[in-house]
Amino acid sequence: MPPSPTRFRRSGDGMNVSNLSVSLGEGVRVQAQRLSHGDRTGPVLVFLHESLGNIALWKQFPRQLAEATGLDALIYERRGYGASSDEPLPRPYDYLEQEGTVWLPRLLDALAIDEVILVGHSDGGSIALIAAAALEGRVKGLVTMAAHTWADHLTLAGIRDMRRRYLEEGIREKLLRHHGERTDALFYAWQDVWLDEGFQESMDFGPWLDAIRCPAMIIQGDDDEYGVPEQVTRIVEGIGHRAEPVFMAGTGHSPHLQQPAQALTLVSDFLRMAIGQKSTIFG
Repeated sequence: MPPSPTRFRRSGDGMNVSNLSVSLGEGVRVQAQRLSHGDRTGPVLVFLHESLGNIALWKQFPRQLAEATGLDALIYERRGYGASSDEPLPRPYDYLEQEGTVWLPRLLDALAIDEVILVGHSDGGSIALIAAAALEGRVKGLVTMAAHTWADHLTLAGIRDMRRRYLEEGIREKLLRHHGERTDALFYAWQDVWLDEGFQESMDFGPWLDAIRCPAMIIQGDDDEYGVPEQVTRIVEGIGHRAEPVFMAGTGHSPHLQQPAQALTLVSDFLRMAIGQKSTIFG
């Protein structure tokens, strides 16, 4: 079944913006947004959101990066998020692997997207690592921000503290605007699986890293409250010479939101070198 367009418009910078509901089989549909320059060629930027994110919570970063690189972009919402289909609950221990090896490839195939550059944040960064290995030569570049390959002590402490903040600091009300009546189910699905000792013991994405063959930029804020610096160094060691570590000073868990100009410069310059293309902004 072809994707169902829900809205089409031209953005202020001249890119075409289309919102799609895409069938992935087994009764699953995911919400996606495509940013297109019209007649450009090259890999498509694919954005994978964090554990409580959706399309809107990326803010302006996807559009700005698409403009800076001249590449088209795809932003989508995983099962259980935003306007996409429900996900089976409770989450299985391998839910991140399933997203990278099953559902993302199905989405790319449904949209006839061949070559991609994966840009993932937090959970989306972990999925991007898995997908970069699973999709092999289709992935021409990889950027992760605050990705995890195991559940470290900062990750778990941050998740436990978020349960308090969710109820006491208005985070629930903010997320309701993006996930509606599924907000509580989504939040506690994330909490429950990450705080499950069985999940923590089974989580190890290290074996995927050696299969990644594309250039990779592995970013983390030096004040990330959800991850130790070794998350970056182990990922880079696992990928090898193709990977570049970046620690952004004075930045927490969301570099693209907390230091958007610096993150845009870093990523667009890296991609310009990785794909041999000049940036439309940074020339």
